[in-house]
Amino acid sequence: MNTKIYKHVHSLAKDLMQAVHRKNQIRFDECYAELKQVCEDNENTDKDHPVQWETLADFTDDLELAITIYEKALVKAEAINSKDFLSSIAFAIASLQVELGDKTSAIEHLKNAKINSNKIADKDLKAEIDALLEELGGVVEVVEVPEAVEVSEAPKKLKEWKDL
Repeated sequence: MNTKIYKHVHSLAKDLMQAVHRKNQIRFDECYAELKQVCEDNENTDKDHPVQWETLADFTDDLELAITIYEKALVKAEAINSKDFLSSIAFAIASLQVELGDKTSAIEHLKNAKINSNKIADKDLKAEIDALLEELGGVVEVVEVPEAVEVSEAPKKLKEWKDL
């Protein structure tokens, strides 16, 4: 990702958090509009990156709209095969789907988040994914693999075939 854009997005995220903390809706709206413009200006260019879309979704109050923005971020993360973003975005979508009462979709996103989180270092995110999956009853069961046939049995069977 372009460093200048990353720093701008990061700075806007800090400003948004500060506006939330100070309950300054006017400043929040200004920063949100600026972040949205950054996303739109960079969309479908070489500067387009999931971090800007994920950040925008993080600060979107309308849950349905936030999911739509996260889904756009997910597409961007898939394009660059970023397991970190694929995990965090899928987890964010699942969390919102839980709030909206869509348990089935939430479990599907959590399963995808879990698969992608196998390749990341963020242990806290992995734990959050596992905890929410377990809470929703969507824990993927491990299927037991049958034991392998002992090597000593193979020659016996071959001998039987030979005798025919």
